[in-house]
Amino acid sequence: MPILGAMQPAVAPERDVVSWEELDRLVEVIAGRLAGQPFDVMLAITRGGMVPAGMLAYRLKIRDILVAAVEYYDDRGQPGPHPTFLQFPADPQLRGKQVLVVDEVWDSGTTIHAVTERVRQAGGLPTTAVLHFKPGRSTVPGEPDVRAVDTDAWVVYPFKAGG
Repeated sequence: MPILGAMQPAVAPERDVVSWEELDRLVEVIAGRLAGQPFDVMLAITRGGMVPAGMLAYRLKIRDILVAAVEYYDDRGQPGPHPTFLQFPADPQLRGKQVLVVDEVWDSGTTIHAVTERVRQAGGLPTTAVLHFKPGRSTVPGEPDVRAVDTDAWVVYPFKAGG
């Protein structure tokens, strides 16, 4: 439902509505691209990375799953001034470890970039994995180490309430 008085875009952005079956296929693509790489720990970025990370952990047989609770986008998809870490693993949990950092989408890349920098500061060796990469919207250097799809669409995942 539109918010009264809110500016509406002249052209609605293309939407990619992902079903549970498609989500499973995307996670399988990521798992295939990461197969054989040794990871000591997985770091799931909340909230969007939680479901894909859990699914991926089963496929890659990773049991040690940590959480980075980071707030950057609000519930309307608007970014804040910078990512805020609400929860992050202690340095000894990451030091010297191969860390698979998982999120659902790399939009601006700001959140996952901040998380990987923090992993590096802790002495960990991060590898990033996302379902969707938006190269036209990324505002940080680099790109994900592994992704399933490049898109410019607004992606709606089945696990996001009201999506």
